Amino acid sequence: MTYAIILFIVFLFLIIFLFNNLIAKKNKVHEAFSSIDVMLKKRTDLIPQLVKTVKGYMVHERETLTEITKLREKILTHTLTDEERLNLEGQMNQMLGKLQIAVEAYPDLKSSENFLLLQSSLNEVEEQLSAARRTYNAAVNAFNNALEMFPSNFMGKIMGYSPKTFFIIDPLEAELPTISFD
Repeated sequence: MTYAIILFIVFLFLIIFLFNNLIAKKNKVHEAFSSIDVMLKKRTDLIPQLVKTVKGYMVHERETLTEITKLREKILTHTLTDEERLNLEGQMNQMLGKLQIAVEAYPDLKSSENFLLLQSSLNEVEEQLSAARRTYNAAVNAFNNALEMFPSNFMGKIMGYSPKTFFIIDPLEAELPTISFD
């Protein structure tokens, strides 16, 4: 009888441990996503200033500026799923890359003090965003591993958890740019 009680207590502690471990990993994923969200908000707040500064110089690139503004508005809606938010963020990365390429054609803009300050701020936010993405992916990896590994996989099924999606960069965006000094 005492062995049965000891075994029951050990089993109960194992269940409590697995339950708490999965909750902690799920919360770490949410915390990491929140960090991405904060950096995206920072970047989104910089965009109107950047667009305003650039508009005076760039006549032909209005389409890029309009698209960036539209993406910003979509991102600001709070009814997006995590996957939709990450998708829109990837699109924003592409548009900001196009803007950076377009800026090269405007020497006066490139030397503008306001633009240089905004560009520096945006670069800093992008670096912080990159770090937040790495943290998010590490948290997703730990959570997904726990959902797949024995015995926590049983507890994950009981709790109704499903694997989270990694932040994956578009393959075109990951390619190294061609730099020419011609």
